[in-house]
Order: sequence, then C-alpha cells, then structure tokens
Amino acid sequence: MSPRYIFAALIAGSLLAGCAVGPDYVRPDVPTPDHFQGQAEVDQRHAPVDADLATWWTGFGDPQLTRYVTLALEQNLDLAQAFARVTQARAGLGAATAALLPSGNISGQAARAYQSVETPLGQVLNTTPGFDRYGNNYEADFSASWELDAFGGLRRGREAALADYQASEAGALATRLAVAAQTADIYITIRGLQARLKVARKQVQTQQDLLATIKLLYGKGLAAELQVRQAEGALAQVQASVPVLETGLDAATNALDVMLGTQPGTHRVELMEDREIPTAPQIATAETPGELLRRRPDLIVAERRLAASNARIGIAIAEYYPKLSLSGLIGSATSVASGNLFTSGANQAAGVLGLRWRLFDFGRINAQIQQAKGQQAENLAAYRLAALHATEDVENAFSALVKREEQAAVLAQGVDSLTRARAASFAAYQKGVVSLIEVLQADESLLRASDEQAQAQTESARAAVAAFKALGGGWQADGTQAVAIK
Repeated sequence: MSPRYIFAALIAGSLLAGCAVGPDYVRPDVPTPDHFQGQAEVDQRHAPVDADLATWWTGFGDPQLTRYVTLALEQNLDLAQAFARVTQARAGLGAATAALLPSGNISGQAARAYQSVETPLGQVLNTTPGFDRYGNNYEADFSASWELDAFGGLRRGREAALADYQASEAGALATRLAVAAQTADIYITIRGLQARLKVARKQVQTQQDLLATIKLLYGKGLAAELQVRQAEGALAQVQASVPVLETGLDAATNALDVMLGTQPGTHRVELMEDREIPTAPQIATAETPGELLRRRPDLIVAERRLAASNARIGIAIAEYYPKLSLSGLIGSATSVASGNLFTSGANQAAGVLGLRWRLFDFGRINAQIQQAKGQQAENLAAYRLAALHATEDVENAFSALVKREEQAAVLAQGVDSLTRARAASFAAYQKGVVSLIEVLQADESLLRASDEQAQAQTESARAAVAAFKALGGGWQADGTQAVAIK
C-alpha cells in the first residue's frame, strides 16, 4: 500500500478520535435531607470523648478495642480478598488501556531442511543441475497493528474498565469499614456478655447465701420446708442462665478470632480480663447528610457501577459502525545463507488497511444495546436505593444510640433502688415481718433490672459503632477516591 494512503488513513482516524458514540456519563442527583431526624438528639449527648470519624474506634477509650481493630485491618481475610479483587480490576483497566495503543511483535526463525529424493518432488529436483538436498531459510520481521478507535468503542471500554476499577477500590474500602465495625461490635458484645455473666454469678452467690440462711432457720424449726424448696428453685433458675451466657461468650470470642484472621481460641485468655463495657464517644455531625453519605464506600461502588454500565451502552452502539485497523510488516528473509539477511535483496515489507463491519447483524446489535440500557437502568435504581438505605442506616443508628442510653440511665437508677429494696426485704424477712416470697421477688427484680442495664449499655455502644459505619467512618478520602465521588 502506498505510504500516502496509510498517512491519509491515520489523519482520518485522528479526526474521528475526538468523538465517541453513546451517552456521556453524568452522575445523577440523589435527593438527601437537609439534616438527619435524630441529629439534634445526638448532638445533645454528653459523651466524654469526641471521636475522629476516620479512626472512630479510638474514641471508645479502650486500648484493647483499638488494638483488635488495628489487627483486623491488617490480618482479616475478607479484606485480603477485597484487595485481591482490586488487583484484578487494575489489570482489567491496564488491558483496556493497552487496547487503544498499537501493538508490535518481533519474530525470527532459522530453518534447515533435508529433501528426500524418493518423493515425486525430490525426483524432479534431483534431475536439476546443482541441486542441493540441504535447504536453509532465515527470516526476521517486525510487525505492528493498530485498531483505529474511530467511533470510540475502545474508549468507552476503557471508561467502563476505569469505573469498574474505582468500584473495586471503593468495595475494598467498604469491606474495610465493615471489618472495623464488625470487630468493634463483637468486642463490645463480649464485654456485654461478661457484664451479664458477672450479674448472674453475683445473683447465684446471693441466692446461695439466702438458701444457706433458710436452711439454718429450718434446722432450728424457724422456717418451713416450703421456704427451703422455694429458695432452691430460685437458685436453680438463676444458675440455669449462666451456661446460656457462657455459650454466647464462647461463640463471640471465636468470632473475634476469625475476624482477626487467627484460629479460634487464640485471644481467649486475654479477653477474659475483667473490663467495663466501652462507652460510646461523641459523634460529630457538623457536615450535611449529603456530605456525610458521600463518604460511604458502598454508595461509591453503586455510583461507579452505574458509570460503567453507562459506558457499556457506548460499547454496544459502537458495533453499528465499521472497525478499521492498520497493520504493517518490515523484515528480511533469505533461503541462501545467513550472511544475505538484511541486504537489499532480502528486505520485505507489507501494509494492510483492515475493515470489519457487522453489516447484516444489526438485530443482534439492537438486542445488545437494549440489554446494556437495561443494565444501566437497573444500576441507576440500585444507586438511588443505596442512598435511601444509607439515610435509613444513619437514622436507625442515631435512634438506637439515644434511646438505649436513656434506657441505661433509667435502669441504673432502678438497679440502685432495687438493691436497697432487696436489702430491706431481707432484713424484714429475718425479723419475720415479710415472707420469703417478698425476698425472692426482690431478687428476681434486681436480677432482671441489672441484666437489662448491662444489655442497654452494650446496645448503646453497638449503636454508636453502627452510626460510625453508617456515616462512612473509618477511612480518609484522598485524591484517588475523590475521582469516584465527583
């Protein structure tokens, strides 16, 4: 092919390179509230520490909690899988970028053949003067090819690959947030179960002391056998709650070890140290809901998937148009001797302008376009739904945090009152003023209130963890992630 034709084709391709078929992506606006419904109540909380949203787990003031979250972010296997998916997506982006560029190959070969004289060809050649049964062939070539992205199908492919890569990065961040939150949640659950076990075991001891006192009175003829049996039944009822709590504690410690990427039982001994239930820190909500929710990686994932599906519409539309390609070869070949390689007589060259057009396949192309548009519509709905769920998560977490803290405060007052009531009823029983039933009822009320108080403290701390997660806390946005949320 004449060089001027090749040059003309390159010029035409470059002129067309500025346009790409298919819709250009514009991030859709998703309506968000001006403020969260529970934001005012959360701001009015009196927490001892203000937590940084990026490292919120340090705000609980528990060094062991901080250490476990740090270990989980380093060792968790779900997070390792998420990072591996990012690597795969990065490779896909590299392949899509490389498709826009020319590709070249260098090839060479050297061959030596020995011709048989018994074949028809060999018999003919053998009658030729100077026939040599040995034959040599040498060749060295450089070839290059380039698909001209005249209508932007390849560029839309790279656009989709970039969005997929950004979605995988955001997915890894979402996994990071989930790992941090789940680790903290399990740790708080462990401390809550330990507090409930402490209450139950203290009540067991109280019931055992009561039973011993009643037996002593029974031995002196001052108490009836019915009272002994009532005390024994109350003791058995309290004792039966201990194994249930211990089973839950074992399951929680095993779950924490798995979160840390270690064998179950690895951290059991150090977890048995007596510690208080962590106190929820102050949650800063100075930003608007839209700004806070834009931190959530799961929303970034949904938005980037929408961008990728939008680009794939262009990929499908590009199939309407012809595909143009340029290829060429420069090399040298000889069958005489290697010394003749690269001489003027051995040089060879070729140039090809290729055309591929699915001219009679428009029905299938139409179906592919409609499929791509359907996927884009699905991802748009998923993005909008994810935004609604994000607001729902924040509202639910805020409500649970405030209400559970109120419950814990009320129960703390109730436990104090019931403790004094139980002491008074036991003293009155010893004086014969009240029956044993009043003492047992006081014990049951105190146990129930103390257990509910421990549960309320646990759930309020867990609600704070849920709030930090719902607000997208646990990472610091930089320039790389900002690309995905413009």
